[in-house]
Amino acid sequence: MVRLPGRPETRPPRPFGVPRAPQGPRREGSGANGGRPGVLRSAVTGRSVAGQVFLLQVVIVLLLVVSAVVAQVLQVQHDSNREARNRSLAVAETFANAPGTAAALRAPDPTAILQPKAEAARKGSGVDFIVVMDTDGIRYTHPKPDRIGKKFVGTVGPALAGGTVIEEVHGTIGELVQVVVPVKDAGGKVVGLVSAGITTAHVGGTADQQLPLLLAAAAAALVLATAGTALVSRRLLRQTHGLGPYEMTRMYEHHDAVLHAVREGVLIVGGDGRLLLANDEAQRLLDLPEDAEQRHVLELGLDDETAGLLASGRVATDEVHLVKDRLLAINQRPTDLRGGPPGSVTTLRDSTELRALSGRAEVARERLNMLYDAGVGIGTSLDVARTAGELAELAVPRFADFVTVDLFDAVLNGEEPRPGTALRRAACSGIRGDAPLYPVGERIRFVATSPQARSLTTGQSVVEPVLRAAPGWLAQDAERTEQVVAYGIHSLITVPLRAGSLVLGLANFWRSEKPQPFDAEELALAEELVARAAVSIDNARRYTREHSMAVTLQRSLLPRSVPEQGALEIAYRYLPAHSGVGGDWFDVLPLSGARVALVVGDVVGHGLHAAATMGRLRTAVHNFSALDLPPDELLGLLDELVGRIDQDETPADGAAAVVGATCLYAVYDPVSRHCTLARAGHPPPALVHPDGRVEFPDVPAGPPLGLGGLPFETADLELAEGSRLVLYTDGLVEDRDRDIDVGFDLLCDALRRAPDASPEDTCRAVLDRLPNRPSDDIALIVAKTRVLGAGRVAEWQVPSDPAAVSQVRSSVTRQLAVWSLDELSFATELILSELVTNAVRYGRGPIGVRLLRDRALICEVSDGSTTSPHLRYAASTDEGGRGLFLVAQLADRWGTRYTPNGKIIWAEQPLP
Repeated sequence: MVRLPGRPETRPPRPFGVPRAPQGPRREGSGANGGRPGVLRSAVTGRSVAGQVFLLQVVIVLLLVVSAVVAQVLQVQHDSNREARNRSLAVAETFANAPGTAAALRAPDPTAILQPKAEAARKGSGVDFIVVMDTDGIRYTHPKPDRIGKKFVGTVGPALAGGTVIEEVHGTIGELVQVVVPVKDAGGKVVGLVSAGITTAHVGGTADQQLPLLLAAAAAALVLATAGTALVSRRLLRQTHGLGPYEMTRMYEHHDAVLHAVREGVLIVGGDGRLLLANDEAQRLLDLPEDAEQRHVLELGLDDETAGLLASGRVATDEVHLVKDRLLAINQRPTDLRGGPPGSVTTLRDSTELRALSGRAEVARERLNMLYDAGVGIGTSLDVARTAGELAELAVPRFADFVTVDLFDAVLNGEEPRPGTALRRAACSGIRGDAPLYPVGERIRFVATSPQARSLTTGQSVVEPVLRAAPGWLAQDAERTEQVVAYGIHSLITVPLRAGSLVLGLANFWRSEKPQPFDAEELALAEELVARAAVSIDNARRYTREHSMAVTLQRSLLPRSVPEQGALEIAYRYLPAHSGVGGDWFDVLPLSGARVALVVGDVVGHGLHAAATMGRLRTAVHNFSALDLPPDELLGLLDELVGRIDQDETPADGAAAVVGATCLYAVYDPVSRHCTLARAGHPPPALVHPDGRVEFPDVPAGPPLGLGGLPFETADLELAEGSRLVLYTDGLVEDRDRDIDVGFDLLCDALRRAPDASPEDTCRAVLDRLPNRPSDDIALIVAKTRVLGAGRVAEWQVPSDPAAVSQVRSSVTRQLAVWSLDELSFATELILSELVTNAVRYGRGPIGVRLLRDRALICEVSDGSTTSPHLRYAASTDEGGRGLFLVAQLADRWGTRYTPNGKIIWAEQPLP
């Protein structure tokens, strides 16, 4: 047992928790062994345990008394209500079933018979009223005669049905219980009602008789509580101030056992800085010498910071100090706050293991956060290289100092990887940008002994804790690996990017700043990160493959080059969307008479189905344009075609059907400089005049193709030579991030900035103002108009007379001589002779002949008939029918087109 200094051995020190004895002189009748008044004073004040016990007992007794009174009152009320119900029900049923009651209700004057009986029964039974009434609730009896003949106030419905009504109401005489019972005749029919009631106050009164008894019991309980408290207080005071040797020894033994058994160190330092007490745990934690007690804390060999804290006596709460190899949490409080001796009490707690556990928990939490961030941050796009870069950026610097991702070239192109081929560095991220690692884009072939090659071969992760001592890795590239080691990179984890049975590449994690090598826990984290990234990379690879296939299909359906023609100078662009493929298309179609048709269209939706539908529509436009139909009629045929596609085809696997398409069709005639346009739900074209003015012609907007129901209208424009007609799809002017009006303004601005530009330069200027990755397909055609001058056109009017054919031949021969085309005179004369003869014979006037010298020699014969000639193969005995056959043999192409005033039969011959 530790003895505190400064106190004689015959009087042991006051233990913790024992109140200090009074220091003043004792007075008669007070103190520990004094009379009862001191005890009562201590109890009444409530400052001692006895006083608190006394107050607690008084409160308990008062609560019991109040509870008993309340319970008694409630019980009395309950009994009163039950008694009132029973008495009222008994009186009502007795009166209702009394002999003569049912007969009296049928008498001429029931009141005269029943009123005396009801009053006599009321007085005899002690109820407040007995009311007899008919089935309508009209009273026959009542204690107050003036209320006879009036309607009863209460519920009578259940009683009329043969039941009983018991209800509590607030009447003029107070709270009462009334009962309504039926009066039945011999046949069980209800002939009247009887109601009896009594106020609850008339059946009470028991509570007033029992309340004095309760109060007397409460007073007796208070007296007994006071006496008991006095006895307890006297015993407590005697135990605290009159402890015997045995009791004091036992108290000190318990105090010493507890003090030295706790797992916290306890130090008591006096006001002079000397150590008064140190338990076993404190001696172990601080490694104190055996004679530490009574020595100054600065002489105990502690570190300056900890010794200074113990000597200062200041308040400290959970201050962490490094003592030897332990982290100690120190709490310190002074002992003189409430009149105690000067000094301080200090507790010590070893938090080394707790800090280590907390550090491991923090590391685990950070790893969980990293895995969560990997789930939401890797795979945000369907780009293989971008996904690889997201993995590298996520792991630096949270997990590794440098991260590189190497993929097979086939993976980058969307194909399945081919083992045995070289890898290409797809991503690289690090805390610095000057690391001597292979750069992005470098093609790498790993040697068989390298950890990367072993990981690819086995499909397992490889850890190289010390790169300087890894001969397999050093053999990869002696010069570069030496630079990597010299740079400070000392540890490596290589993890294969596995997606199912496919190994897409490798992820390499390099460490340079942290001196410890990678361990098994970090390897598991790296594998988890790479597993999540591999799924995203494989998804991006599959998307790249499907997107490439769709783009390839779409480009195969678009024109690879525009046909040669002399009416327009053409430039075009096609840009696929950033994600998916659409149904945008364009075409340039030479027509008869040196005319050219321009078409742009857009199928609603994206994907392979939209691209295939676009190919079908483009083929249909080719076929319809061969018929030389006006733009509005051609769009009408396309509208029917799209409608049939929607009706006849049932989408598979929940895919969306084609719900329409848009189209703009324009025909330009270089002779008349007229351009005829029609559009079906498509944006209007832009027209750039030779002087640089930009406008959007007012072309009637028809409904999109496939809706049907409304006709299409055309617009006729006369274009000056050198005008630029710009046709486009909605992806050029419409985007998710801007309004379509803003797109039109940007297009106007781009066209206005290049007034004299060529079509090629115009395309470049327009697309330069677009975002790098359009969200929708874009098809763009810029056509600069040319004019077929009068020197290259010859026209004649022919009378409806067969003799005029010879004159036409002569005129044509002279014109061909002027154009230096004498070699074509014979064939041209023969073609025109047949065509003009057919027009004179089968057609009607006016008849005209026109020669056009363009890239070919074009012969046209027009008349006012709409009957189309047909090619026939005449028999050897036929006299006619060989004219069109000769025309077909002499001309490269021939055909018929209809005009508002008739038809034109034309034939083309190549120029020599």
